Amino acid sequence: MLFTKKIPPGGYEIVHEGEQDIMRVNYEQNMRVPSIESDSACMSFVMDKLVEVPSTSRIVFHQRRDYSYNYEQTQMLVEIATFYNHLLKQKNLLALVPGAVGRDFEGFMNNVRYVILNLLKTDPLGAYVEVKRLIREERIKLRKERSTLTRKNIEKKIIFLHWLFNSLDQLKLINVAKHYLDGYRLGERSLYKRFFRPTISPDFMFTRLMSTAPTNADEIDYYKVDRLTTVTIYKVQNDIKYLYHVNPPEFKLSEDKYELLDLAKNVLAEHKPREEEFIDPERMRQTFFNIGTDLIQELADHKGVKLNLSEIKQLAGILVRYTVGFGLIEVLLRDSKVQDITINGPIGMTPIFIVHEDYGECFTNIFPAREDGDGWVTKFRLLSGRPLDEANPVLDTELVVPGARARVAIIGNPLNPWGLGFAFRRHRDKPWTLPLFMHNKMITPLGAGLLSFLVDGARTMLVAGTRSSGKTSLLGSLLVEIMRKYRVITIEDTLELPTEALSKLGYNIQPMKVRSALAISGTSETAADEGIRTSLRMGDSSLIIGEVRSTEAKALYEAMRVGALANVVAGTIHGDSPYGVFDRVVNDLGVPRTSFKATDIIVVANPIKSSDGLHKWRRITQITEVRKHWQDDPLREKGFVDLMKYDSKEDKLLPTDDLLNGDSEVLKGIAGNVKEWVGNWDAVWDNILLRANIKEELTRVALANKQLDLLEAEGVIASNDALHNISDAVRNEVGYLDTKRIFGEWADWLKKYVREKKGG
Repeated sequence: MLFTKKIPPGGYEIVHEGEQDIMRVNYEQNMRVPSIESDSACMSFVMDKLVEVPSTSRIVFHQRRDYSYNYEQTQMLVEIATFYNHLLKQKNLLALVPGAVGRDFEGFMNNVRYVILNLLKTDPLGAYVEVKRLIREERIKLRKERSTLTRKNIEKKIIFLHWLFNSLDQLKLINVAKHYLDGYRLGERSLYKRFFRPTISPDFMFTRLMSTAPTNADEIDYYKVDRLTTVTIYKVQNDIKYLYHVNPPEFKLSEDKYELLDLAKNVLAEHKPREEEFIDPERMRQTFFNIGTDLIQELADHKGVKLNLSEIKQLAGILVRYTVGFGLIEVLLRDSKVQDITINGPIGMTPIFIVHEDYGECFTNIFPAREDGDGWVTKFRLLSGRPLDEANPVLDTELVVPGARARVAIIGNPLNPWGLGFAFRRHRDKPWTLPLFMHNKMITPLGAGLLSFLVDGARTMLVAGTRSSGKTSLLGSLLVEIMRKYRVITIEDTLELPTEALSKLGYNIQPMKVRSALAISGTSETAADEGIRTSLRMGDSSLIIGEVRSTEAKALYEAMRVGALANVVAGTIHGDSPYGVFDRVVNDLGVPRTSFKATDIIVVANPIKSSDGLHKWRRITQITEVRKHWQDDPLREKGFVDLMKYDSKEDKLLPTDDLLNGDSEVLKGIAGNVKEWVGNWDAVWDNILLRANIKEELTRVALANKQLDLLEAEGVIASNDALHNISDAVRNEVGYLDTKRIFGEWADWLKKYVREKKGG
């Protein structure tokens, strides 16, 4: 770190970060590793410095790595240092106990001086224990003593010791530790490790990482993200959140490798990537990786450090991550179980928080630095081509890094009074599918079969829900249900739908990126409503809107009216019920009531919470059709008809009587365009059940054979293709869709497909 070059070994500087005074100590030439908890000399050193600067909010030692003690830990030390300084100024307390005399007085005062001048700085817990011992000894003497004068002297000493004991008893460190002090021995340091744990970061990075877990935490899970990165989940006492403790490879390197990375980063700092290089970030990373590989090899040769090719590539990868990349954010995103990442301002004061697939909301052992936040914002501006300033305090964009992609939302001043705040929504590596949602109990087989039927029936659909309800993921699964023979156009302001993955799987798909609804006009990006209108000029296509937010709503409903009975038109929107969607579309976004009738189906996804409030699960709660024969209020005039509704007792999406009885204008509308289904509800229902049974069987076989990849997009698309091909062949042979025969032939296809997958 640069600050060590400005101060001598053993010296310090105070750096102002917002409202904090950070004490940075150069510990470089000290033979011991800086550790307040393990080294009494280090604690004494800190106490002396805190006497000089009692306003210190955080202490950072530099010795190849940065060892940082947070605000809470520092304040416990500041409190002790302040009390120590107060005692030093009360010189008469050290000279004598007022009025006390006697033959053993000098020995008593030597003990007091030892407690105040030595133990209070090096072992404050020991000072507390020692004062308690001295009181006990003086009381024993008092019980045995018969001389009135001597008794009075002893009583004066006890009064002084009680004052000192009570003063120590008010210190926070003593309060949090007193329950562990039975049997405490002077000089014992293990107890301090409960309360002092530095976060550590190497030279080449600003972000701090708490390397050891809290002593009051129980390990409940452990897994590997990759060969060199491990994650441990802890349940911390008196905290309702779990601790997500990650240990990445950059914190397991030897001192020689740390030095090489620090030198390499300083060299690469001279080659800052140009703005145009951010147009192709993947190529830029590869360029810096190649440069880093050669640079580390040269530095290793110069320093006489022997590295094999694998070690050089590992160091080059870390170097790229902390120069043109996003540091430990990339490590978190690489964990497929991490769903959301949030970083709150002021950056550096609190850890990074995540939402974990299995453990919900967690705090991490990572503390980003202000320098990280500033660097990330600059990179996101260049990557997105979008501003983030006082006139535009919100930036929505996306991030693609090796092994992960995510949606990113950033807020700054004046919207965020604490500076910068970040939210990362990690996208699944592969597209979600309806069978995967069935496996996670978000939807039932019948619900999946119904949605598949509606997609094939080219209906207009809105997927609604609250934040983090899985709307976009569900919309992505509906994309998988579109036959690959049809063209698909997606429109998003931040790319979240799995368009690239589906393109690689053979889809005729064209993504369009439009201006964010929160961005000011005048940027080079096309407005969302214009993007929708443009899509209508690009040929016969299914149209998928990432999220309906603003003025594009009117254009979307134009597309719905034009696209009706031709191709599926679908999008997501915030709303917790069909009427909530109506209220948002009509009253908030200004779409006429008559236009809203172009909506055929509203699918509502909402999180379901446990009774204790600690757990939640995503569920489809309603599949509702919008009828057309109402004027003003679809809720009052029965314009909403539930086809399926969630039952909390059964934790299941159940069909309504309307669906079971075929009382659905939407399904009848689909049947009206198919010769075999016109006026034949049984045939329609059989086809919905066929799709449901196929998805249920696919899920069963995947679990039975321990081949969960069958539920991924590749397997589901292959299954859908097989269903359509088999259905076509059976219809041509027997003249109608014989669902029993179709299912039997599909089951034979699945057996063959599973054998091929195993063999492959």
